[in-house]
Amino acid sequence: MSRHDPGVQKLTPELLLRAYAAGIFPMAESRDDPGVFWVDPQVRGIMPLDDFHIPRRLKKTVRSGGFEVRIDTAFDEVIRLCGGEDKVRPETWINAAIENAVIELFDMGFAHSIETWRDGRLVGGLYGIALGGAFFGESMFSRFRDASKVALVHLMARLRLCGFTLLDVQFITDHLRRFGAIEIPARIYLEKLNAAMEVQGAVFGDVSPTDVSDALGELFLQSSTQTS
Repeated sequence: MSRHDPGVQKLTPELLLRAYAAGIFPMAESRDDPGVFWVDPQVRGIMPLDDFHIPRRLKKTVRSGGFEVRIDTAFDEVIRLCGGEDKVRPETWINAAIENAVIELFDMGFAHSIETWRDGRLVGGLYGIALGGAFFGESMFSRFRDASKVALVHLMARLRLCGFTLLDVQFITDHLRRFGAIEIPARIYLEKLNAAMEVQGAVFGDVSPTDVSDALGELFLQSSTQTS
């Protein structure tokens, strides 16, 4: 992973969009660090949209309807929880500068949250940035078993439904690897990113519940041939 000195340039939503389109993204050393550095990984993590693995138990959880899934109804709260503001995760790469710039991106229609609710309470979710046909998954949180996993399944179904071609997860973790995430060289990633920038996907939130349900069914069917 290579880093670029942050310099003194203010982190703005416009700067973020240019950075993501070029294949780099900001991180902070900690929540309290006011500065950011730019990350340009030599190996990038992606989640292939046509090879997503859903364990059998998680399929049952999604189908059971135990979680209510909402889109973009509590974005500020999702990013704060991902940033560890509730002290469950005190160490985080999301500082105030990143949080504020991404909230501005949300106001501009580029950032989105997938939220899982239970008994009227936000218990999990994720957020990311949609640009062209690419979705840059930034972070997720969970305060109830499987809450963030259900959000991830719904994200994948929605991306496939809306014509996205790239789900960037930045770095691979054991958690993401279980769902089919892979690492690719930066050169290959940039080729995929450039192709995705040419795609004009559907508006991320502008799909019907019926369409989402159908997309989930197709996703389950695709995953059923894989080992769970």
